[in-house]
Parts: sequence; structure tokens; C-alpha cells
Amino acid sequence: MYRAHVLVCGGTGCTSSGSAKIITAFESELEQANLGNEVKVIRTGCFGLCAEGPIVIVYPEGCFYSRVQPEDVAEIVAEHLVKGRPVKRLLYKETVVDETTIKSLNHTGFYEKQHRVALKNCGVIDPENIEEYIAYDGYQALAKCLTEYTPEQVIQIIKDSGLRGRGGAGFPTGLKWSFAAANKADQKYVCCNADEGDPGAFMDRSILEGDPHALLEAMAIAGYAIGATKGYVYIRAEYPIAVKRLEIAIAQAKEYGLMGKNILSSGFDFDLEIRLGAGAFVCGEETALMTSIEGKRGEPRPRPPFPAVKGLFQKPTVLNNVETYANIAQIILNGPEWFTAMGTEKSKGTKVFALGGKINNTGLVEVPMGTTLREVVEDIGGGIPNGKKFKAAQTGGPSGGCIPAHLIDTPIDYDNLLAIGSMMGSGGLIVMDEDNCMVDIAKFFLEFTVEESCGKCTPCRIGTKRLYEMLEKITKGEGTLEDLDKMEALCYYIKENSLCGLGQTAPNPVLSTLRYFRDEYVAHVVDKKCPAGVCKDLLQYSIIEDKCKGCTACARKCPVGAISGSVKNPHVIDTAKCIKCGACIETCKFDAIIRK
Repeated sequence: MYRAHVLVCGGTGCTSSGSAKIITAFESELEQANLGNEVKVIRTGCFGLCAEGPIVIVYPEGCFYSRVQPEDVAEIVAEHLVKGRPVKRLLYKETVVDETTIKSLNHTGFYEKQHRVALKNCGVIDPENIEEYIAYDGYQALAKCLTEYTPEQVIQIIKDSGLRGRGGAGFPTGLKWSFAAANKADQKYVCCNADEGDPGAFMDRSILEGDPHALLEAMAIAGYAIGATKGYVYIRAEYPIAVKRLEIAIAQAKEYGLMGKNILSSGFDFDLEIRLGAGAFVCGEETALMTSIEGKRGEPRPRPPFPAVKGLFQKPTVLNNVETYANIAQIILNGPEWFTAMGTEKSKGTKVFALGGKINNTGLVEVPMGTTLREVVEDIGGGIPNGKKFKAAQTGGPSGGCIPAHLIDTPIDYDNLLAIGSMMGSGGLIVMDEDNCMVDIAKFFLEFTVEESCGKCTPCRIGTKRLYEMLEKITKGEGTLEDLDKMEALCYYIKENSLCGLGQTAPNPVLSTLRYFRDEYVAHVVDKKCPAGVCKDLLQYSIIEDKCKGCTACARKCPVGAISGSVKNPHVIDTAKCIKCGACIETCKFDAIIRK
């Protein structure tokens, strides 16, 4: 028995900030203090509050240390673990009430409105130790299914829960499973989409890094429910930590008899393999993903037939994403009524979001469906940095749309987001402030989809390219009002005629920004101005004569010699030479240079 546990975040975010060095430092300091047998150091998954990493939590007190550096470790060991005095200067500021009181992390703004279901074990257990997962009811749901329920009963439980796919479209999970179960075949498959290609999305990756056995258990349950004996996890190779922990989890599950032949002496066989993707966004589409697993170029196939009839290797297949599977075991253990008690009428349960962009508390959040965008941005996210105003939020990545400030009180669920021109997607939520140009944002996401189009169908291959060219023309100040109408018509053509979900949703960022921020498009076209000061071709730099001290700093910094003037006299910018790099504004200490 250990008297204390030191949990160090081992997710990608904190690992990139040096958490591995912190673990090494703890182990060394504890050894020197002869505490190696009293205090255990555990590498966990993501705690969620990525903005404050590297993160260390010391139990039993639950002290949350943020932005810890290796040189801080000796002090934590000497003061907290030896003398029992938490190091207040390193504690997450919101947990410190006064000199003698430290409040629970669950009562801070970031965590108070969250409800963890899919993220239940992330940041709590060692993801590389199956016994810790088992200690938190791991594999109990699989055992319950194999010993108490028929496959039909398992599917009915998932149907009754109202769980919808968390990967994008929100199709009812139990219904999907029932379709595959109804089709007889000598072989069926269960697949997991862990590709997660949306810019700014890291929900599935974090679950795999923090709780890989939750996926394995759920896929085995799905296999039992539909009559499949083989599963594949399709994950991008750019997720090395997640891949490593998955490999460890699969090996451990086989060792414990929880995967492979005759699981728990039930007569049920189920095995799992990992397939690495090369980072093609289109392979997030279900038929393209299966084509890639088969060893072919990742391109979508026409539907019908749907995967439940002819999927992987032309056999009945169920495909869900990581977050969807992460809910399964808890629904089985707690009952469908427990799950339906959370969320809204048509969107049950919780949703994990990767909160990023212009927000104070960047990180991973899980909230009940129906939580408003305002609650996520202001209460959980901590608002916009530097006193800037909230302008919009992008949900659903390149497939989604931009939600404007006047709709910030919209409850987040599948139907509400579709109604306002966006979509849930996999769960990326990018926050934008007044300094973002919405035309530029639309161009950014469209450039991504142009690059990621597989090229199989003409509407997507050619249409998105033409759409991007129109946006580029507008951001250069060469667009016309007629272009806006042409662009909108092209958006609808691409949506209606593309083969797969990539092309069908690619115009969404353009359509939503045209709908809610048309005035910005008009300003680019008619006034030849970018209101946010982002589009370089529409900007002009100038020096305010009264503010310029003639220090020459800007002239010395200018890479093209566009600034001239003598010492202690106002300088001027030659707009013909200026390349609009912004180096002069960054250099000037007197706010004498303006960009408009």
C-alpha cells in the first residue's frame, strides 16, 4: 500500500511539454528521499485542462499542480510529500481559496459543469495497466453481456439508451448494430474509426491514450452483439502514444483471456488488430476507411449497399468512432435509463469537445448534450483572452459551420447545430474573436478539403478547387458581388452531387459564413477592405506622424527597406515596397504604426 500517489499527465499535450522528464525527476527525488516504497508515480492520460500543462495531481489530497517544470519536483517532494505542505505557488490558481484552504478541482470553472462518461478514466488510471482498468469495473460489462444477455438483448439496451454515433452524422448506434446483426454471413467485422482528421480535434486520441481498454471492451461487446469474431482499429500513424498504448492493451487483454478464443469460457471468440492510416482525411469516411484497411487506395464507395450489408471485405460490418465505443460499457453496467437521463430529447448522453482557438482554457471537455455554447465558452473555457469579444465558434471542423455571437445561447445537440447551419462532427470546437476574418476562416477550411479530396468524384475534386479560387479572389480584393451568388450556387451543387461526406459537407464553412457574416464578404468585395485586418492584399500600413519618435527601430527591422526617415524625425512607409509582413508593428514601442 502506498500512502500517496503522484499522477502525471502522459497525454500528447503534456508529453510535448516535457512531462516525461517530470516523471523521471519524481522517481529520482523520491528515491533520494527514501520514499520509493511509500509514494507511487503514475503516468496517466489527459486530465483535460491542456492549457495548464504539464499537470501533476497528488493524492490523497487531490492537489492540482499546473505548469510544473522538472526543477519544481524537488520542492514538491520536500514540502508536500515529506512535510505535508502543498506548494501553493505551483497549485492551479482556481483551487487556492486562501492561505489554509484548497478547494476540489471539481469545483473550479473548468470542471464544475462537466460530466465525464467517455472520459471517465482519463487522468485517473494508468492506461498501460489492465489491472487498474479492471479495478474501475473494467470488463464487467463484457462479462455481463456474455453471461446474462443474448446478442439481441445487448442491441436493445443500446437502442433504448438513445446513443448516437459521435463521429459526425449522429446515426443511432443500436440501429446500426441491428442492421449488421440481421445479415447472415460466415464472417462479420467490427471496426473503429480512430483516424480523427479534423484540424483541432483530439478527442478520440485522448481517450485512446488515457483509457484504451474501454475501446477494446466495447468492440468485443459489439462483436458479440452482431456475431463478429474479428475487429480492426484504424488509427493514424501520427498518434504514436495512442498506438503504443493500444498495442499494450491488446496484449494484456489476450494475456488475461479477455480477447482471443473462448473469452471468459463463454464460447465467444473475438480478436483485434490495428491498422495504421497515413493521414488521409477522406479515410475518416466509413467506406474509404474500410477500403484502406483492405490494402487499397482510400477512396469512398457508393452506398447502398451500406457497410451493415457489405462492408469490410464485402462482409457485414459495424463501424463506430472511439468516443461512441467509450460509452458502451457504462450503458451496459448502468442501464439505458441512466444514459437517457442525460442530454436532450433527441440527443442523449454527453459529448466530448476539443476546445481550442481564442480561448483561455484550451483543452478537452465533456458536457451533457444541451449545454449552451455560452456555458462552454465562458464558464468552462474561461472566456476570450486579452479582453477580446467572442465572434464565432466553428464546430465540426471542415465539415461544420461557424456559429455567430448572437447564437451563443444555442443548446448544443445534433439537431440544433444542423438547424443553424453547422453540425456536431467529431467534436472539434474552435473559438474565434474579433481579430478573425470569417472569409479567411472559410478559405482556410476549404483549402484543407481541397488538399484532402481523394479526387474520385468531379463535384468534390473540381468544385472545391473552383470554390477555393473564388475565395482567394475575394481575399485579394478582386471579387465582385456576382461572385458571391455564384459561390453560393456552387456550394449547393457540390453538396448535392458529391459521392461521400467529405464533398457533401465541404461547402459548410462557406455557406455558414455567407449566411451570418455576409457583411464581411461585401466589405472585401465593395470596399476592398478586410474589417478584421487579416487579408494581406487588402491591408495598408502607415505611420502616425504625431506618435513616431524617429527611433528608426521599424526601419532597421523592415526586410525590404520600405521605411525611411531620419533619426528623431517621423518616418514614412513606401506602400509600393511594403510586403505587409507586420514586422514594423511588432517592433514599434510607441503604437505609431497602424494597419487598416
